[in-house]
Amino acid sequence: MTIDNPREPAIEIRDLVTHYGERKVIDGLNLSVYPGEIMAIMGFSGSGKTTLFRQMLGLKKPTSGSIRILGKDINTLNSKDMYDVRRQIGVAFQGGALFSSLTVAENVELPLREHTKLNNQTIRIMSRLKLEVVNLSGCENLKPSELSGGMLKRVALARALIMDPRLLFFDEPSAGLDPIVSAELDELIIQLRDAMKMTIVVITHELHSAFKIADRITIIDKGEILITGTVDEVRHSSNPRVQNMLNRKPREERVDADAYMDRLTGAAP
Repeated sequence: MTIDNPREPAIEIRDLVTHYGERKVIDGLNLSVYPGEIMAIMGFSGSGKTTLFRQMLGLKKPTSGSIRILGKDINTLNSKDMYDVRRQIGVAFQGGALFSSLTVAENVELPLREHTKLNNQTIRIMSRLKLEVVNLSGCENLKPSELSGGMLKRVALARALIMDPRLLFFDEPSAGLDPIVSAELDELIIQLRDAMKMTIVVITHELHSAFKIADRITIIDKGEILITGTVDEVRHSSNPRVQNMLNRKPREERVDADAYMDRLTGAAP
């Protein structure tokens, strides 16, 4: 898909810095995600991508910098305005985050019951439509414990779509799935983007999945962006850290034995 770059991105992050205590986990990060594109965000464990994900959802404040979501700087919004922004965002979490005591239909319907005044019949119709979109028609009365891993992720996706969001976040869609189910979910993500014209941000470790679905890929390491580009640009990057990730080479971190012992004994300054 060719992405038109309008004047205002769907997500615009500028000079983002984040600390956990004294440890800096995001270091001057800049990123734009444009309407109608699928952006895959990747990185080694501990790279900062999960922190970035939480900050884009407004769940954690940065130390400094700005995050504009759909034209609003979410770090400056009051609770009412942040609520209005979140109504335009769908989130499908890695583990599904479904309520085990509710049926599939009740899980999908929950955002409508919490945030709208629609009548029961309309809510039921909308939930069935979204379940059909994710190929789960007929599963309305099942409980989460009766579902496979792939079905759980589809229910979570249906719930994320129920409010017809402009922006969808999907955390590790392929994690724990077999290759066939993972490929089916990749196809579904592409179809949703094309059919619903939404902007999609995917946090993933899966190279094959990212190369298949993404219009652009951002790779983060140690809180910094190594590259943002198309699949071809990422594949042919000359950055050795990017190539290490693509080729699954472990990071080489040399440990100073004396400094390590000083830290353990409290002798380090």
